[in-house]
Amino acid sequence: MTERALRVLQVNLRDIQGGAAQVAWNLHRAYRGRGLDARMAVARKFSRDPFVYEIPQEQYKPVLTRGLLWMGRRLETLSARTRGVGLGRLGGAFISLAEIPQRWAVYRGREDFYAPATQHLLELVQGPQDILHLHNLHKSWEDHRNYFDLRALPDLSRKVPVVMTLHDAWLLSGHCAHSMACERWRSGCGRCPALDIYPALRRDGTAYNWQRKRDIYRQSRLYVATPSHWLMEKVERSILSVAMVSSQVIPNGVDLSVFHPGQEDRNALGLPLDAHVLLFTADGIRVNKMKDFQTLRHAIELVAEHRSNVLFVALGEAGQTEQVGHAQLRFVPYQNDPELVARYYRSADVYIHASRADTFPNSVIEALACGTPVVATRVGGIPEQIVEGETGFLTPEGDSAAMAMRIEMLLTDMDLKCRMGQASAEDASKRFDLNRQADGYLQWYKEIISGYLPKFENRYC
Repeated sequence: MTERALRVLQVNLRDIQGGAAQVAWNLHRAYRGRGLDARMAVARKFSRDPFVYEIPQEQYKPVLTRGLLWMGRRLETLSARTRGVGLGRLGGAFISLAEIPQRWAVYRGREDFYAPATQHLLELVQGPQDILHLHNLHKSWEDHRNYFDLRALPDLSRKVPVVMTLHDAWLLSGHCAHSMACERWRSGCGRCPALDIYPALRRDGTAYNWQRKRDIYRQSRLYVATPSHWLMEKVERSILSVAMVSSQVIPNGVDLSVFHPGQEDRNALGLPLDAHVLLFTADGIRVNKMKDFQTLRHAIELVAEHRSNVLFVALGEAGQTEQVGHAQLRFVPYQNDPELVARYYRSADVYIHASRADTFPNSVIEALACGTPVVATRVGGIPEQIVEGETGFLTPEGDSAAMAMRIEMLLTDMDLKCRMGQASAEDASKRFDLNRQADGYLQWYKEIISGYLPKFENRYC
């Protein structure tokens, strides 16, 4: 099978916006650029790409459910137009009635897998698919509806090779995207100490959720990839390992034609020429529990005590400019244009990244590729991205003083900053090129297809 003949359908929560979305989108563009018949199926489509399809959940729901939802939404629309409070409440009642099974499951602490279109994913595009590549399968912290039914995995993996790239550890646990210091995911969850970690639960149904996932995996045949060795080591000790036919660690890549070193005009971005510009970017910076915004703020305060004219730019979220000690904190809304994002990286003196948990953040390698030194927390897969003392510095989790010290070193020693910036760009070009990532997946696809048996005996039945 040639690359040109390969048909790949990627599935993700969104096509753009967010780390997992960016990985799938980058691969999609790389595949299309090579002439592959690459498509994407997503819960929420934001791009105008004709080869990206929004998953039509509604049409696969029962007729009664569709009718109740239609009536509820219609009444809510009429309420908004006529200011009829009663109509709005009645519309909400119809919607609640349509979603009783899902609401009851959520009330009991059970993960909502209901997404009837999952069984029909392969019908979204004409002709058979050679590879079904799954990415982030849970809802995000801002979404309230599930979009992928894990219970469809056994059937899907009998029809087509299913590649699954993990961007966090949700598939390994009873509910959380990252388990932090908790080890209960290894033995069955239950008595969860952190139900508020997204995807959050109201009640503790984690033992049931963990058992249900294990039963699903026992009947499935999956090809599992992770961007970091840190996450793959967790996978190999988890309930997901029983489903793995083979596995690969394939680091995320960035488009080096966009993310590269260069001189930037800060004036064009509205950034002062004489300021020490510190940059951080993330999805939901202030509310995402995986990020450590408080440590970032405190580190900036400490830096500003010794350095004047410090500007902290938080890219990815709208908000009013704030004063953090003697430093200014400026929020910049999410930017769809990667060229503009790269300009922010190149305009920054240092990229800083504080996290409580992280698998392999794209923002770190984007900054490195742009020749911007990185100061980041030593958690998850981040130590696999940064060469300590050469392309950046790693600091202990929650240690704002250590982070501030490393930032000040780079702001004070211009020779060090320049050397690190050059080393960052050179290292990123060797290890984090999008073409290298795409090559890794395409080679693996071919190996998978050559050894795939559509029907297999389930040794666990």
